[in-house]
Amino acid sequence: MASWLLFSVFSCVLLLPEPAFGITRHYTLDIKMHNVTRLCHTKSLVSVNGKFPGPKIIAREGDQLLIKVVNHVPNNISLHWHGIRQLRSGWADGPAYITQCPIQTGQSYVYNYTIVGQRGTLWYHAHISWLRATVYGPLIILPKHGVPYPFPKPHKEVPMVFGEWFNTDTEAIIRQATLTGGGPNVSDAYTINGLPGPLYNCSAKDTFRLRVKAGKTYLLRIINAALNDELFFSIANHTVTVVEADAVYVKPFETNTILIAPGQTTNVLLKTKPSYPSASFFMTARPYATGQGTFDNTTVAGILEYEQPKHAKTNIKNLPLFTPVLPALNDTNFATKFSNKLRSLNSKKFPANVPQEVDRKFFFTVGLGTNPCNHKNNQTCQGPTNTTMFAASISNISFTLPTKALLQSHYSGRSNGVYSPNFPWSPIVPFNYTGTPPNNTMVSTGTNLMVLRYNTSVELVMQDTSILGAESHPLHLHGFNFFVVGQGFGNFDPNKDPKKFNLVDPIERNTVGVPSGGWAAIRFLADNPGVWFMHCHLEVHTSWGLRMAWLVLDGDKPDQKLIPPPADLPKC
Repeated sequence: MASWLLFSVFSCVLLLPEPAFGITRHYTLDIKMHNVTRLCHTKSLVSVNGKFPGPKIIAREGDQLLIKVVNHVPNNISLHWHGIRQLRSGWADGPAYITQCPIQTGQSYVYNYTIVGQRGTLWYHAHISWLRATVYGPLIILPKHGVPYPFPKPHKEVPMVFGEWFNTDTEAIIRQATLTGGGPNVSDAYTINGLPGPLYNCSAKDTFRLRVKAGKTYLLRIINAALNDELFFSIANHTVTVVEADAVYVKPFETNTILIAPGQTTNVLLKTKPSYPSASFFMTARPYATGQGTFDNTTVAGILEYEQPKHAKTNIKNLPLFTPVLPALNDTNFATKFSNKLRSLNSKKFPANVPQEVDRKFFFTVGLGTNPCNHKNNQTCQGPTNTTMFAASISNISFTLPTKALLQSHYSGRSNGVYSPNFPWSPIVPFNYTGTPPNNTMVSTGTNLMVLRYNTSVELVMQDTSILGAESHPLHLHGFNFFVVGQGFGNFDPNKDPKKFNLVDPIERNTVGVPSGGWAAIRFLADNPGVWFMHCHLEVHTSWGLRMAWLVLDGDKPDQKLIPPPADLPKC
């Protein structure tokens, strides 16, 4: 009742006039267990305020957010505010054992941060184990009061959050996979705003319906919160105009289909038919799959329904229902063309401040590998062979989560035995990354950080490998936006490829898909002191170790230093 009242109050607050500067907004998020039924399966799951997905959080650019998270479940919990820069407020970033110890059962923590220079669609999610399967929701940042969008004002704004539904407990799934060394079981359905839709068994009643008026423009705020799958999305007989990616305005372009990786957000304008079409239209999403492992090869559908004229007599259930044509599951050609269309708006008001010169150049490999089977229980493994377990790594280092939070260890000067500040600038053992894989696929393990001086300009090339099969990897960097200055296939050529970099209007984002069998080059300015996680946003790969962290040191000036930790920071 208290949570309902809180959000009702905020609905009223958002209708009141606001000052030109930011205000402080208070939210309370109660992490609770509650029963949810999908596909005729009922299970008790971890949720936010008894909602699946979690409630929408709304703020404006310049606002301060004080979000109290209270843990009422047996699991430890932490929340990440995906895409928020967290300038000097790394204590509020959220990844467990990176910037904080998790919030234990019966405890609470107030995430305190200010939204600086950002507006658009982001989201929040649990950042410990696989709890983000059900703990997630939209984080909508409106422009400052009186500042218009750089596109026509929409008639209505609609969040559309893609997720995955598992009939069984996702924590049990990853525990079992970790024990056996095999690939985890895949999801049973995809969802739109928590609903799987009529293409699944027993789900016609659980369908997201977008009801629209003819001749209007709608802003769809699309979020991919799926655990392990990039998704194609299309609306039958309609085109959309892409206007934003990862809360950064882009040069608008029309498309029938979008591709969105886990962690990414995309805002599109949907212009409805000028007159009532006497039909309804499926909105469908299904995976873009490049790896060799199993995946959920199903399709989620919502329905676009037009408001009928008063004189219409046809029952909406009897109208024709059109279906879109989505790209093939492995259509890398479409994926490449779509990503190449994404360009920063780069206007006077919203410039693309791409670092033109760089202080440090790094080359990391991203991909799969193996660990030896754990023979303590005299078991055979279910990995690539019966003597190996699946692993994943960056530059062949499979990251081991510490038992103490990295940021706290750094800030307190007690980092000995917690992490090593010696992540390699490039792979220690070079090989033909996209050619025939090496015979030895074993990874090393460690908790290694890359240390950067404040304000270092960075260029990072991330190279996919063919070990256990090439695959697209959506890499997410906490604490920063970066510019994707180049992408390509095969092995990155340091002599030829940089000549083709786009240093004028590259897309700026927080999560980039490293192409299957290829590479992506990004640039960013390390202007945010703290410890910042970087990882694949396919949860299975993160669990296997495809993750690392950057340590950005304090600058000399007071406003270049990490703020002190809050008094209620959770302890390990």
